[in-house]
Amino acid sequence: MKAPHDLIVAGGGPAGLATALYAARGGLDVVVAEPRRAPVDKACGEGLMPGAVRALRALGLEVPGRTIGGIRYVQGPLRAEAGFWQGSGLGARRTELHAALHRAVLDEGVPVLPLRVSEVRQDSASVTVPGTGLRARWLAAADGLHSPVRRHLGLEVTSTTAPRYGLRRHYAVAPWSSYVEVHWGPFGEAYVTPLGPALVGVALLTARRAPYDDQLATFSELASRLPETAAVTSVRGAGPLRQRPRNRCHGRVLFVGDAAGYVDALTGEGVSLALAGADALIRNIRRGTPQRYEGDWRRVTRRHRLLTELLVRTRQRPALAPLIVPAATRWPRLFAAAVNALA
Repeated sequence: MKAPHDLIVAGGGPAGLATALYAARGGLDVVVAEPRRAPVDKACGEGLMPGAVRALRALGLEVPGRTIGGIRYVQGPLRAEAGFWQGSGLGARRTELHAALHRAVLDEGVPVLPLRVSEVRQDSASVTVPGTGLRARWLAAADGLHSPVRRHLGLEVTSTTAPRYGLRRHYAVAPWSSYVEVHWGPFGEAYVTPLGPALVGVALLTARRAPYDDQLATFSELASRLPETAAVTSVRGAGPLRQRPRNRCHGRVLFVGDAAGYVDALTGEGVSLALAGADALIRNIRRGTPQRYEGDWRRVTRRHRLLTELLVRTRQRPALAPLIVPAATRWPRLFAAAVNALA
């Protein structure tokens, strides 16, 4: 019996919605399963690199936010900064990004159903989601860092490195820079993203299990700019950040976004990678080459994965971590080239 849909997308975050949008515009019959109400918020640095901005505009989307001109590293009195060479980035609330994608998917006539996908059954011709009545030729699992579908299929790989976590909060203060500032501390990094005329997002990346305020206090200069009374959102957390599945194509189930694997948030490329992965996934489904998706995913994410892995491993070595910002200040052209290779 022919499956009623071409594609089920499990998860309605940015990766899942982008996958659905590429699918609908490519002529596929697609349905999204997402139990949470839109817009969905989560712990996120909220800085879109120029590549992500270009990809969103190519989809016809305009997301409100604050222009980002580059990246600045800060460690005590040291400053190293690199402007973007090809276009600007964008500081945008996660909720605004999600709302724009959600509207675009609905405008394409794609159903977004309040259903949770935690297990799947598949045969040679289709994938079924038990208990939902959903069946399609393919399923794209875009269900996040701790993908229930990935876990159900036994594709989890246990990490042997120290886990890192992300924590995020917003402050009603005027941005003091048009750059994303990355403050390097003894135990982690603090990302400051301009989001509006009187709003910044501050995301902490750390291996410590301690309250947000305690960790922010280790960045004394930054903390002095962020009085507790200026906090306008509660703390959101995510992690462990590193996730690696055994593969990204398991029969008729393909993984995209964070569910496809994640190194770290240190280089801030999550949305760019989600969009690139979604495009690659749909291209392969449309041309009937799902077996090529794994290789295509590796190709479009290779530069990011290698550079992020190098930076994280250096960060985790006590003798090398304090040298990252001094090296960036000493070799500004190399720093700028690395930033723009990722951007």
